[in-house]
Amino acid sequence: MRLRCPLCGERDRREFSYKGAAVALDRPATEDWSAEWDDYLHNRANPAGETRDLWQHAAGCGAWLVVTRDTVTHAVTEVALARDAARGKGAA
Repeated sequence: MRLRCPLCGERDRREFSYKGAAVALDRPATEDWSAEWDDYLHNRANPAGETRDLWQHAAGCGAWLVVTRDTVTHAVTEVALARDAARGKGAA
């Protein structure tokens, strides 16, 4: 799989580090340990299909990226700097 860094251009996936889903998680309201906390800390969705993930160009410029890709086909449809994605700007 290849990713297109908006700053460095297209690179092999091995230059990047996967950092997790690019979605906010709802933190439990209570501070007491509960099944809700267990779920929050240990369980994540593993969807088949389109996802938005955080990646870091660790072996390159160090930029944080939001990558939209299909987990079944590994087709990458969009890559944006995380700071731009958070502001709703277009992808590179």
